[in-house]
Amino acid sequence: MSEPQTLQVTPLNAVHRQSGAKMVDFGGWDMPVQYKGILDEHKAVRTAVGIFDVSHMGEIVIRGPQALDLVNHISSNDASKLKIGQIQYSGLLYEHGGFVDDILVHKVSDDEYFICVNASNQDKDFEHIASHNSFHATVENAGARYAQIAIQGPKALELCQKLTETQLAPIRYYWFEDGTFAGIPARIARTGYTGEDGFEVYISPDAAVTVWEAILESGAEFGIIPCGLGARNTLRLEAAMALYGHEIDASISPLEAGLSWIVKFNKPNFVGKVALEAQRSAGITRKLTGFEMAERGIGRDGYEIEIDGEKVGWVTSGGPAPTLNKNIGLCYLPIEKTEPGTKIQIVIRGVAVQAVTVPTPFYKRAK
Repeated sequence: MSEPQTLQVTPLNAVHRQSGAKMVDFGGWDMPVQYKGILDEHKAVRTAVGIFDVSHMGEIVIRGPQALDLVNHISSNDASKLKIGQIQYSGLLYEHGGFVDDILVHKVSDDEYFICVNASNQDKDFEHIASHNSFHATVENAGARYAQIAIQGPKALELCQKLTETQLAPIRYYWFEDGTFAGIPARIARTGYTGEDGFEVYISPDAAVTVWEAILESGAEFGIIPCGLGARNTLRLEAAMALYGHEIDASISPLEAGLSWIVKFNKPNFVGKVALEAQRSAGITRKLTGFEMAERGIGRDGYEIEIDGEKVGWVTSGGPAPTLNKNIGLCYLPIEKTEPGTKIQIVIRGVAVQAVTVPTPFYKRAK
């Protein structure tokens, strides 16, 4: 028998356990799925503010005189458009056009780019990027140097401003600044995965507990609570944000996933470009689509979808939407079946339950 795998832990693992969080194996990481409860945590982020440990996410740094050339070669979006301090959502693709991962590219300087990647993909992403590095650039697998904490919700700005001298209001969505946070050197990015305003703060792992406790203390007046992966999932699902391994993977292209906007065909050759051009010319045959349940039941990940008894697709993510008081989900359907209002059936424990396709995102915060 093989030895059981030891789970990786974030610098905040002991804090989560002392706080009574329910812990789960998430892609090989020991992570909190909930504290008080998913509904309470979801509501806190939508109405006030919540804090998430996302230190399991990976970081890769590309430096050198041809750093931009490498970034643009391995990513689908056009990093040449970035200004210093700006962030770009992009696809890291295989030659056949499927996803290695989805990534956030931060332009630190003309010769340095900081890339945030999904936790379970960090080593794979690093090896993929390194294998395409025929440029005057260095690639660092830098995840061990960073912890990451997300502060999300309508009160996030007010809370975070108490902890930094960096003026946060002028930082636009998908921009960042380097400064200090709770007295600790930090990269402060106005990004998140909840559909709300907020910040993701990158710090040294040995400072994670200090920063976490400072955020909770400063956020007490706003009703802040720590949130786990359960609420992170319900929040991102309401905002129809893709999750690697669900909406996107090696078998799915950005065009099928509704992410054609992160593919810049007019830039020089990049990994996957030829395959995507061919797919664009031929036309996609399936597309990521939103649905809501029309009958009682929840369409969970992996459930089959039928129309008039014929199998036509599958659910990628599904669950309750606490803000909307509905059961919602995302699925892949044949392109001709994706019009909003199309009646579909989700097969739940052998029973075909009625649902209907709807536009996404399901939830959009008021400006």
